[in-house]
Amino acid sequence: MEIDKIAELKSFLKVLPPVGFCCVYGSSLHPNNNDKSTMVDYIIGVSDPKQWHSKNMELNEDHYASWMVPLGGAKLITQVADKIGVGVHFNPFVTWNDKMLKYGVVRMHDLVQDVLHWERFYLCGRLQKPVHILVDNLDIGDVNSVNLRAAVSAALLLLPSKFTEEDLYSKICSLSYMGDLRMLFAEDKNKVKRIVEGQFGLFQSMYKPFLKEYEAKELLTFSLPNSHQATISQDCSLSMTHSLVHSLPPLVRRKMGMKLGEMQVLKDSGRVLHEVVIGSREEAARSMQRIIRRTVMVSSARQAVSGFLAAGGINATRYLANKVRKAWKSWT
Repeated sequence: MEIDKIAELKSFLKVLPPVGFCCVYGSSLHPNNNDKSTMVDYIIGVSDPKQWHSKNMELNEDHYASWMVPLGGAKLITQVADKIGVGVHFNPFVTWNDKMLKYGVVRMHDLVQDVLHWERFYLCGRLQKPVHILVDNLDIGDVNSVNLRAAVSAALLLLPSKFTEEDLYSKICSLSYMGDLRMLFAEDKNKVKRIVEGQFGLFQSMYKPFLKEYEAKELLTFSLPNSHQATISQDCSLSMTHSLVHSLPPLVRRKMGMKLGEMQVLKDSGRVLHEVVIGSREEAARSMQRIIRRTVMVSSARQAVSGFLAAGGINATRYLANKVRKAWKSWT
């Protein structure tokens, strides 16, 4: 991203209280997007959301739904995000410097938990797609490598023995939309394709290290490298399936073990590990897919209700109307 663009995106943070993490995402990252009216999306991580919102209200009270400030302010916002939503409070339709912005605020601990364990499959899904990190005081970028490796493993489990690099990124991108209620009526049906095609180079820079690692281990083989349609072949044996499942977050493996069974494995170190019993690759893929789909479905429903309450009826309706309008265009 150009230096001037980065400086412009960072300048918004100057009007907010200090943050521990911040990234931008969405269509504003598309290399060929020159539309000045495009909404810029931020994810902001802070140590104490209640304290942060309280300070932000002193600076920027207009960012919040008018009814929330007198009724409970920062405490109410945090309670709605934590108890009803998935720990993220979004302020949409914020106008600043002739730009339309949306920013979501999350507790740093919750962000790390989702990235490492896929507890909500909400922000981890966002960070599996291209973002540009503006502030990273806790090395979330490094922590996210665990999330990216798990996303590659999940996608490979769901793909056939031969596929293209574009297929891989599309499958990774689709993980966070499996079960998302918005996809039924409020999202562009071509969203995944549009994201991958518009940011293919960014996906490559994110995932190439993991693909090269798998290639070095002879788990993946490539033909026509450096092409969108390069054919990738993967080893679909049970041993490879075990390896992919082992790369999934512990919480997902535990849920898979509850459905498929677990066995105890004694390592040379004397440590006993619990591993998922895998009868077939297809069975493992179906089990993982059901777990992710249910997690995403629950999170998307909770966040939708939380967003309606926190953003206020007018802003929430406006945001949903924009989403439905885009979805309608993609279906007609």
